[in-house]
Amino acid sequence: MVVFDWDGTLLDSAGAIVACIQAAATDLGLTPPDEKTARQVIGLGLHDALSQALPGVPAGEYQRIAERYRHHYLSRDHELSLFAGAHELVEELSVAGCLLGVATGKSRLGLNRALDASGLKRFFHATRCADECSSKPAPDMLLEIMEELGAAPGQTLMIGDTTHDLQMAKSAGVGALAVGYGAHPREALQAEHPLGLFDEFVQLTEWLRRNG
Repeated sequence: MVVFDWDGTLLDSAGAIVACIQAAATDLGLTPPDEKTARQVIGLGLHDALSQALPGVPAGEYQRIAERYRHHYLSRDHELSLFAGAHELVEELSVAGCLLGVATGKSRLGLNRALDASGLKRFFHATRCADECSSKPAPDMLLEIMEELGAAPGQTLMIGDTTHDLQMAKSAGVGALAVGYGAHPREALQAEHPLGLFDEFVQLTEWLRRNG
């Protein structure tokens, strides 16, 4: 089984997420986080992401920030696209008989929109979102997907662009691949000791073909 993160791994959306976090903060008169800080929280559930990107804000304000974030993201999500080769890789893995999953910090509503828009929905056997169980880096998403599909940790591979993905995989006892073209810097990903680290999508595809 191969489980993908979504944003920054299959969908080229990290830059848009950063811009939307910053815009949401600005809307409410808050000092927006810098790009590095905003990128660091990508992959977490929205509440966890905003509380880390904008610490010290009164707890009751995070719901308002989340509403502004969703407003900005929904106004531009139709502009986002899969990384070149992503659709082909997912389809290739499906044809080869792999079980496929998604573990994402998106909401269920957000992931369903993205799956429909991308044309990939039909390929995935199980998905988990941050509003359905504990957010990354907790192992819950992977554990629930493995239980649903009957896959053992040794039969499962996680692919993501953040340290949250790699830490989740480690906690679940699952091997992981990292992609350095998404949200988190290469050095941070390398420090988590993934099985492989790829700077371009085509390199990920080639690794999966070689290693079955």
